[in-house]
Amino acid sequence: MSTLSASEALRVKLDLAAPALHAATTALWDTDPGRLRARYVEYLHAMHMLIRASVPLMEAAARRCRELSGPDPLAAPLGRFLDEHARGERGHDAWLLEDLAAAGGDPEAAVHRLPFPVVADLAGAQYYWLQHHHPVALLGYIRVLEGNAPATWLAGRLAGLTGLPAAAFRTLREHAALDTGHTAEVDALLDRLAPSHALQAAIGVSALRTADGFVRLFSQLTTVPGGPA
Repeated sequence: MSTLSASEALRVKLDLAAPALHAATTALWDTDPGRLRARYVEYLHAMHMLIRASVPLMEAAARRCRELSGPDPLAAPLGRFLDEHARGERGHDAWLLEDLAAAGGDPEAAVHRLPFPVVADLAGAQYYWLQHHHPVALLGYIRVLEGNAPATWLAGRLAGLTGLPAAAFRTLREHAALDTGHTAEVDALLDRLAPSHALQAAIGVSALRTADGFVRLFSQLTTVPGGPA
């Protein structure tokens, strides 16, 4: 009987969550153009709330790896990956504020807005697991974010339907181009690390919890009423 690699085992688990996540994503953008503009602006707020936590999360996990280095064979290579990935992700929260400004929103208000509880749940669970269990759990979170990139056509479609300028869709365009390669990097790292079955379970729990959080977040955004942005 063949044995699945770490990345293959995680993909099997994520396949279980894929239908619900696909349905929530489809529902998010499936509305009349009159409501879509307001919904997109709220989406930018939500993504800023979440993405501004990404680099601090990776930095915290990398610090934890340095604390564990020596007896833990995963710590050093995982920490190097997280440091490099954090450098690549730095500034993406600023893209979202620029998109929001181009869409007619208020970036200053977005910075000071209380993050949604579901966003706090998404990021907060990762802080707990990386500090009190093992930082490798964060790879489940990263894998879901990278593995569910916007479709390459989405930015153009939304621009056409909402009438917003192309400058309001930079983050969607950039992540549609970048995240496929990042997914391959995470998968390759998982297979190089070859975590124990117990740590693979932690990565899987993190990934499935993240997928469920996105379903809840997108379902919440789907209720945004129409009106001016």
